[in-house]
Parts: sequence; structure tokens; C-alpha cells
Amino acid sequence: MVKVMERSPKAFHDIDEESLRMHFLVQLNGQYEGQATGETFNYQGKTDILIRSGDRNIFIAECKFWGGPAKVTETIDQLLGYLSWRDSKTAILLFNRNRDFSRVLTEIPNVVRAHPNFQKEEGRRGETGFRYAFRHKDDAAKILHLTVMAFDIPKS
Repeated sequence: MVKVMERSPKAFHDIDEESLRMHFLVQLNGQYEGQATGETFNYQGKTDILIRSGDRNIFIAECKFWGGPAKVTETIDQLLGYLSWRDSKTAILLFNRNRDFSRVLTEIPNVVRAHPNFQKEEGRRGETGFRYAFRHKDDAAKILHLTVMAFDIPKS
């Protein structure tokens, strides 16, 4: 999706979070044969993206526009509220429309490490992806994996 956005910036210039989510759902449903849903209730709220295989959640994600460090912390808290004890793979799809994407990429790890449920870094995925281990909000012994994927949406 990053390359699609970079190569066709006019297609993404003015669309909102819900429309961006739909682009991801189209791709995910091609890969997961229709098992990806949007705005789906899970545990304590509605998550933007949920992939369920059989009777098990295999992925839960929230989509957000970059709004500064406090917004990332708020999104982590929101996402943790959607995870039941059995859920272990989650992500934040973070869209940047501001200038200075490099600064955003520098701030993400600092914000995530400061979260009270942060446990450890699990490495980077390319230039714009970050993986972390977190403690479940209701059970400190239960570990889950949070990936933050940042996307720069070019101005047309």
C-alpha cells in the first residue's frame, strides 16, 4: 500500500481515514479470502480492522492520522481496549499528511517506549515499521505484539 500511495498520490490526497481503511481492507480480503472486516466490535469497542480466521482473531488494527505523540499514546490505549486475553497480534496504521515524515519516524519509538504497557522492542520492519512487545492491560504476564506502520501520504 505504501508504494501504491506514493505512486498515485492524487488518489489519496483528500480521502479520510475511513476511505484509507477501505483500501487496506480490499487488499487484506484478497489475501485472507474475505475474513477482514472494518469497524468490528471486539472486547471493549469497535476496531478499524479485524481479521478473524475460524473462531479466532488473528489481527486487530487501528488507523489514525498522525496528530503528535499524545495521539499515538491515546491510540495505543484505545487498541489495548479492543484486545481480549486471547488476542496477541495488533497494529497501528499511522498516516502522515504533514511535512517532515522523518521527524514522525523519530518520535514513534520514543512515544511507544514511554507507554506503561511497553515491554521491549522487537525490531524494525523496513524504514517505516516498528515492532514491540507489550503487556496485556488486564494481565501483565500475557504478552502481545504491536506493530506500528507509518505511511506518508504525499501531497499532490
